[in-house]
This record gives sequence, C-alpha cells and structure tokens, in this order.
Amino acid sequence: MARSGSIVLSLLALAALVVVPFNCFVGAPRVPMEIDARSAAAVVMGLAPLALEQPASAYDSVVAMLQSWLVGGTVLTVIFAAAIIAAAANPLTKRRQEVQNMMNKK
Repeated sequence: MARSGSIVLSLLALAALVVVPFNCFVGAPRVPMEIDARSAAAVVMGLAPLALEQPASAYDSVVAMLQSWLVGGTVLTVIFAAAIIAAAANPLTKRRQEVQNMMNKK
C-alpha cells in the first residue's frame, strides 16, 4: 500500500514540474554596478576589524568553547527552573484552586 502511494506522489510531483513554468521568479533587471571610491572605502573600513582578529580565533581551544557552552546551558537551566518554580508557587493560582475546590464541595 505504501508503494502505490509513493508512485502516485511521484507522478503528481512530475506533473507539477511539467505544469509549473520555471520562470516564476522575475528578478530585477541587470544593471552594471558602478563602484566608486567611496563605496570601496566603506567596504574596506567595514571589514577592517576582521583583518585584525579572525572570528574563528575567539576560542583558544575546543575545551574553552565546551566550557562556555556548559556555563551557558547551566545558566539557562537555572533560569527555566526558577520560572517553573515561580509558576508552581503562584499564590493567585493556589487561591483559584482553593475557591474552585470550595465551589465543587457545595
């Protein structure tokens, strides 16, 4: 049964390729870009910090990277645990549950 469904699906995909034209996206007309000295200087100044320090050298070792992930994961775990405890210890929720129990008893 699964094979007949996959055959039907493949036939539908093939039919869609035939029916749908390939030029669905119409891009902007191609105009040659004019590069002047100001735009070149802006690009060079924007990339200058990357020439000083490569982004890949942010961590001296794999151990430092793993330690930073562990610290970040621990901090997120503590934040989520505090949020769960705060949600469970919400006095308004407890009061609503008490009132609901009182109404159910009556």
